Amino acid sequence: MMFRPLLSSLALLLTGCAAGVADTSAYPSLARRPVESADYETPPATPAPTAPAASPSDDAELARYVGQAAAGATAFDKAYAEAQRLTRAASGAAVSSDPWVAAQAAISALESARNDSVSALAALDTLYTARVSAIADGKMSGSVDAIDAARASALATVDSQNDRLDALRAMLAPA
Repeated sequence: MMFRPLLSSLALLLTGCAAGVADTSAYPSLARRPVESADYETPPATPAPTAPAASPSDDAELARYVGQAAAGATAFDKAYAEAQRLTRAASGAAVSSDPWVAAQAAISALESARNDSVSALAALDTLYTARVSAIADGKMSGSVDAIDAARASALATVDSQNDRLDALRAMLAPA
């Protein structure tokens, strides 16, 4: 008696398989597709996008920083003469004496006068780094020669200012 339910289950199973073979349009073909025959070794010939060159706003920004560095150099030079005069007068004076305090105040004003130069140098460094990074990433084309020249000039100005400040501070150093 066990054979009868097994035979009916087998018959039902075979009819399900036979129905699937009769309707072949519902299943995908096993034939080779065009994408499977494609040549994957050679990349497709697509033109490389060209990176935009530096814009006029970038040139205006560079000119603004160069002008700011020049303004800082001019302000420093104007304040330097007075600071130098007061520092020479205070050379050898006791710490906390009136001439020494006046010279220290003049040196502080000199530090403040060079703020534009230092700020412009920092901005030029940032601009240089951003431009080099954009060129390396392919987001921009061109060169950084103009920025590099402006940075070198601003750096020379700031280094000169540092040297002059150090010389003034050395005059006030206690013996």
